[in-house]
Amino acid sequence: MATSPNAIATATDIVIIGSGLGGLVAGALLARHGRRVIVCESHTLPGGAAHAFTREVPHAEGRRRFTFDSGPSFYCGLADTASANPLTQVLAVLGEKLAAVPYEPFGYYHFPEGTLPVYGNAEKYRQAVEKFSPGAAAQLAQLEQRLLKIYAPLKTIPTLALRADWQLLPLLLRRYPGAIAQLLPLLPDLGRSMGQVMAQSIPDCEDNSWLKRLLDLECFLLSGMKCEDTVAPEMAFMFGERAESVIDYPLGGSGAIVDALVRGLQRWGGELRLGAHVAKIMTENRQAKGVVLKNGEQITAPVVISNATIWDTYRHLLDPADLPARDRTESLATPTVDSFMHLHLGIRADGLEDVKIHHVVVHDSDVDVTTPGNTCMVSIPTVLDPQQAPEGYHTVHAYTLEPYENWEKWANQASGQASGHNTRDEDYQQQKRDRAETLFRAVEKIIPDVRDRIEIEMIGTPLTHSRYLRRYHGTYGPAISATQGRFPSCKTPIKGLYRVGDSTLPGIGVPAVAASGILCANSLVTLKESAGLLALLEKSGASSHG
Repeated sequence: MATSPNAIATATDIVIIGSGLGGLVAGALLARHGRRVIVCESHTLPGGAAHAFTREVPHAEGRRRFTFDSGPSFYCGLADTASANPLTQVLAVLGEKLAAVPYEPFGYYHFPEGTLPVYGNAEKYRQAVEKFSPGAAAQLAQLEQRLLKIYAPLKTIPTLALRADWQLLPLLLRRYPGAIAQLLPLLPDLGRSMGQVMAQSIPDCEDNSWLKRLLDLECFLLSGMKCEDTVAPEMAFMFGERAESVIDYPLGGSGAIVDALVRGLQRWGGELRLGAHVAKIMTENRQAKGVVLKNGEQITAPVVISNATIWDTYRHLLDPADLPARDRTESLATPTVDSFMHLHLGIRADGLEDVKIHHVVVHDSDVDVTTPGNTCMVSIPTVLDPQQAPEGYHTVHAYTLEPYENWEKWANQASGQASGHNTRDEDYQQQKRDRAETLFRAVEKIIPDVRDRIEIEMIGTPLTHSRYLRRYHGTYGPAISATQGRFPSCKTPIKGLYRVGDSTLPGIGVPAVAASGILCANSLVTLKESAGLLALLEKSGASSHG
């Protein structure tokens, strides 16, 4: 896309499209390195899929204010200086801190046959597993031993050291020779799926066993896919952090994480623009030149970082001629994780003193855990952070997979186009209520009379995500099987154009998107600069290596 000579133009070093966690991490780190950074966010709130929002309800004694997480709700190591959590490392070098509340167990898995508490303490977890399936604890211990062997050297190498260029290997060999020596015999496992590692570690674990279903569930919660498709290092990291770091919840919810990254960005001179909708990426001879906003303003920069999904970047932000045809076709064919249904409730909390924060409900053990509506995640953050609701109330966030295809009939209305329907139509509202019923039934497993307690109720659909988060089909990222290919890196065929977010690294959670921002930022600065932040990280204690 060529530039227009008459448009209002602003010049900067780096422009970032989207303020999701990947974009904010990359932007804040690059600002920390002295680059001029502008982050453009089309929404009125930063944070992308991780943003928080508030709603007020009229009341005789004044308005009641509820704060809701829109996306992630499970965390580890946010306030642990020894954690391998990439986000914790980023906040340390930005000079920002998060207040978080530790708790145990991590959550509760509610199966039709009973409820399993999920402890960070490995011994307690194995004891709980043994009650469900005699003999499964010994099998789990064998698998854990192998996963923790992978985790140990990975934890020693801080994510803040990683970069997506040839300089990575000499950097690792020079700074972390011991960890590299430990990793060498484990290299095959780094490319294997969790299913392959499990088959080798516990060959007597049958595909239809209860333990296999449990591990499929844990993989699904992390990657959106089951054991056969989830990369083993991703699960090793999850097992290791849950067992060796701190399970905690940030005071202020996901919004507190976003606020800390925005503070870090601005502290080091970066700029965040809200309501700044990027319409196109400017290119010339397959080199990025900046972006054009919907209002016509041009922001020129030799480096553009897209925090939009790979589908939105290649389909909407670039013209087809900007990319090599094969790259564009292959990228747009990347399979997606389904979108979600979300249920947000503000409820009366009387009599709920013993309720816990996190739950996963599997309605039917004979149905695949990845089947939309069968596995539901439920978070009640006000159990640990009562400030997110008025006194005497709780907030509830429940969500489950939901295909976009169920909502295509209303897709045009959501974007304001005429097609004979709109999102206020009764049939759309009825569809929302019908598809949210599985979420209500999940919450009723924890709070049986929840429907009688409701003060405020909101239901989000794939159209909600597609519209407000500007995500292709409302997806939460690629569904690239560990056995079929690798996730694309932050680089693109266009010089100066990079990508961050859940389309670039395995996993749809906070650690993965934070790591994507680190890799991208480090690839745009010198080794000396990134080494300076590593030294600062080691000095701060937010790293486990010596």
